[in-house]
Amino acid sequence: MPSEKDGVMIILSSPSGAGKTTLVKMLSKMENFEISISHTTRQPRPNETSNEDYFFVNEKEFKRLIKNEEFLEYAKVFSNFYGTTRTPVIDKLNKGKNVLFDIDWQGADQIKNKNLDYKLISFFILPPSKEILFERLSNRDMKDKLIAEERMKQFGRDVLHWINYDYVIINDNIETCYSKIINLIHAEINNGSKDYDAEYIRNHIEKLTS
Repeated sequence: MPSEKDGVMIILSSPSGAGKTTLVKMLSKMENFEISISHTTRQPRPNETSNEDYFFVNEKEFKRLIKNEEFLEYAKVFSNFYGTTRTPVIDKLNKGKNVLFDIDWQGADQIKNKNLDYKLISFFILPPSKEILFERLSNRDMKDKLIAEERMKQFGRDVLHWINYDYVIINDNIETCYSKIINLIHAEINNGSKDYDAEYIRNHIEKLTS
């Protein structure tokens, strides 16, 4: 049975290109924080390592895991499957490790709906502006402008899910964004006071969606 010694689940989601993967890697360097490694059917990017960044599997293997109900969450994003298997996550939590999830809103919803007996804190990361997001997407290992444009269209749909998260953080500067997340995690775990301006976030989202 889960107890107070158990770890906490921390979800980071964002539209593509807003910086969640970098933030998750930074958080994982803290003591007692570990990344939940997802399975995916997409091809590795040049800078990615198998079994460290993702478990890269084919579609047949992924569908076998779905059939066996091994996923806490899974989703199809840009024609590839992504998913988190249950057993390693529960093992880490039971050992008092805090588990970080780098997943999209579909996965976040599925984990919340599982109603696991562990504390869950969710963050939605947003870019400072649509222009900066497009620049980041175009500079990423995507030389294809069409891919960046497709992701911008998806951004308009993804951003609407901010309302389902505990906190929305604007990634204007990666170090500042990281500090805000750390402070909120500590405040949540220790029932401390939270430095969070919900009105400012609401205004920012209005700008991004107008």
